[in-house]
Amino acid sequence: MVRVQVTAEFDGQRLDHVLAAQIADHTRSQIQRLIKRGMAQLGSKVCHASTLVREGDLLALEIPPPEPATPQPEALPVTIVYDDGDIVVVDKPAGMVVHPAAGHSQGTLVNALLHHVKNLSGVGGERRPGIVHRLDRGTSGLMVVAKHDRSHVELARQFHDRHVDKRYLALVWGVVQTGQRIDLPLGRDPVERKKISTHSRRARNAVTRITSAEHLQGVSLVGVTIATGRTHQIRVHLSAIGHPVVGDAVYGGRHRHPPPHLRAVQCLERPFLHAAHLSFRHPADGRVVTFNAELPLDLQHVLDELRATGKDRGAHPRS
Repeated sequence: MVRVQVTAEFDGQRLDHVLAAQIADHTRSQIQRLIKRGMAQLGSKVCHASTLVREGDLLALEIPPPEPATPQPEALPVTIVYDDGDIVVVDKPAGMVVHPAAGHSQGTLVNALLHHVKNLSGVGGERRPGIVHRLDRGTSGLMVVAKHDRSHVELARQFHDRHVDKRYLALVWGVVQTGQRIDLPLGRDPVERKKISTHSRRARNAVTRITSAEHLQGVSLVGVTIATGRTHQIRVHLSAIGHPVVGDAVYGGRHRHPPPHLRAVQCLERPFLHAAHLSFRHPADGRVVTFNAELPLDLQHVLDELRATGKDRGAHPRS
């Protein structure tokens, strides 16, 4: 805990300005993040960055211990689908962040890989060893990780040149037709910076295709491929055409009161999105390697319930 008493020169100024001026080893943005997390007090009250202080006020800021500069190995469960001297393919569980970032210094896929796999590529940097591509925290499924720099460079080239076949399964609201192509540029939402939007001023091209559809009376299980790999691409694109991913609270896919025959979706604690298929050329010899991952139990349970309900109602699910 760092304590600061406000002197006359800071009378009437904002709390974050005062703390930034008095605590030399932290930037103003770092201090603002701590204040936002409720770490700052004026007297006995938790306060905001914009709080105005007066001469004689006693300020306190709780500063957590520094996070380790490099990720540490952790014995976390992770399913290794394939492993050789050049690459490792994993089936990432939902809820696991891919690499350390602000607020996620532990419990990530990188932490798990450092325990299970030796000599990961350094191209991704100290905090992202071996990571060539990513999946959202709530998305499960297949990822390939490079074990050394040569593999990393070659895999990165294939992803950049769109030579990697990535296929996903998603449950979405409404009836979606097979063959639909969504071509909408994506970028940071101009208002909510943590979200991605099709209305960003700095958008990059993104293409998503619907390759299959199974209709389940109000929702559709769709197969999805992406020609690009933008952040939240599938979730944003499907939401943009009026069919958000079921269970996606960020992009409109969580309904509090679904109709009785769709109540199974209330069991979902994350978006129904799974990276089910991954195919690319092996970086060592160029042969095509293909991997498939079954739906995890939480998603399969919901799907089984929906299919059973649809059968009871005499549905004709496929299109």
